This record gives sequence, structure tokens and C-alpha cells, in this order.
Amino acid sequence: MTSDMTARILRLLSLLQTRREWSGSDLAERLDVTVRTVRRDIDRLRELGYPVDSARGHAGGYRLAAGTDLPPLLLNDDEAVAIAVALRTAAGGLAGIEETALRALAKLEQVLPRRLRGQVTALQESVAGITWEDRGPRADPALLATLAVSCRDHEILTFDYTTRGGTTASRRVEPHHLIASGALWYLLAHDTEKDDWRLFRLDRITHPLPTGRRVPPRPVPGDDPAAFVADRLSAAPTRHRAVATVHAPADHIRARTRGLATRLRPAGENTCLLDASDDSLPRIARTLAGLDTDYTLDADPDVIAYLRDAARRALRATG
Repeated sequence: MTSDMTARILRLLSLLQTRREWSGSDLAERLDVTVRTVRRDIDRLRELGYPVDSARGHAGGYRLAAGTDLPPLLLNDDEAVAIAVALRTAAGGLAGIEETALRALAKLEQVLPRRLRGQVTALQESVAGITWEDRGPRADPALLATLAVSCRDHEILTFDYTTRGGTTASRRVEPHHLIASGALWYLLAHDTEKDDWRLFRLDRITHPLPTGRRVPPRPVPGDDPAAFVADRLSAAPTRHRAVATVHAPADHIRARTRGLATRLRPAGENTCLLDASDDSLPRIARTLAGLDTDYTLDADPDVIAYLRDAARRALRATG
């Protein structure tokens, strides 16, 4: 009897989440109970903290109102698949919400039935978007989901990693944080074999395998994962060096330019340093062009030559 009542209340909650307002008679018909039973079940939902408003009248009406806390949402199969695909897309493509989308995706992936995971993967692989510019390698959404869960649960993970030199080796790590920098995603993790913090590009990770072993979280040096990763990236070798002194506050540039948060450093009240170093000369040019403010540049000769050639072509094109 208790299990029947619980199932009915969950069904009632699901119905309330699908329509702005229900009459008592409509709910009773859907649940195959009396209007009086519907009223009792509504009272039980209120006791559990759900803000259900009621309207006066012969039949009565009910709607789920906005409360101080977000109540648990009940999703059917199609809704769960749609949200999972949307979160995977948002995690790799929208500025400002990547980390939030990953946390939500980790929660959903944990409870998603196996029969639905195949649908999510199939949809993700079948849907394509038009890319108007070369944004570099993109992270696999399924890999993002796996790593997000491992970071949240502090679960030791193994995977194959291809280095910049092209060699591949197996790694065993304690995942800590996922960081987006421009078009690239990085995994910040503690390498158990080397007993040190390491940074792994997601486009070079293959065959991730959670081990099922959870460990206490390690504190990141400095207690700021993004700052720690930014320091590592600025110290990492790149083919072309380019550092701009921008004549604007760091917060001003950060708010107007996508993906540069980990590459900006305040240098004064109205100036900041931007490390635009990269392996690609066109990407350096696009990064600097996106600043939309004055700056001075300290860069390698090949960077200066490339930018001067690009400027001359632009001047000739404009007559």
C-alpha cells in the first residue's frame, strides 16, 4: 500500500511539472483516484516542501509554484535524453557555463539508465554544427562526462595519453578539475606514478577507465585550480611567443573576450598582460584582434613578421 501511494505521489509530481495548472478532476482522472485522494496527496507534497498552490472553485485547481529551493525534477526518457545532449553540447561550446554544465551533466550521467546512454551517444554523434572558423581540437562530450564524474567523485582514473612528441603511454591519476582555456580543455590531476600534479589536454586522452577506487581530495597548490593551470600553461613551451600589454583592466578584457580568463594577468589599475603565445600564428592574430583595444606587443620575430604581413594585406584590401 505504501509503495502504491509513493508511486502515485511521484506520478502526481510529474504531472504538476508538465502543465501550468491542473484541475482536481483532471488529476483524479489521470491517477485513477478520487478528487479527495488528490487533495490528500497534494497535502503530502506540501509537507515534503513542494510549493503547490491551489485555486478556489468547484473542481479546484493546482499548480507547482516557484519556491526558495529547486525541487527534484522527474523526467521521462525523451526529456532525459534531450537534456543530456544539451548539457554535453553546452559543456564544450558556450562561454561562461562550461563548468556548471559539467556539474549538471555529472549528476545526470550517474542516474541515466543504460538504455538511454546509447541514445544520447547516438544523437551526439549524429548531430553536426557548422564551424565558421578553425577553433582547434574539440573535446569529446562523452569524455568530458566521464572525467567530470571522476573529478566529482575523486575516483582514480586510468587512460592512454599521447604527448606532444607523439608517444603514447598509460597514465593513472587522481582527477581534480576540468579547465577550459580558449578552444582547449585540460584535466588537472595528480599523477600517482610521478607523485606530482600534471596537466592533460583532453584531445590527447583516449580509453578513459574509472577504477572504482575513491581517494580523499588533494588540495591544489594555491587553492585556485584555474590560476594553477594558467601558471602551468604560461610556462609550457609554445612554438611562437607573444605577450601583449593591454591598455585596459583585466576584468574589462575578460568580460569581452571568450576563453582568455586563464591567460590574463593584472599589471596595474588600467593595464593587464595577455599571454597570446601559441603554436599557430593565425590563432595569435585572432586573439590579438579580438582585444578591441590598444596594446603593445613583446613577441618573437616570426610573430611580428606575420602580423605586419596581415596588416599590409588588410590595408591593400581597403584601398
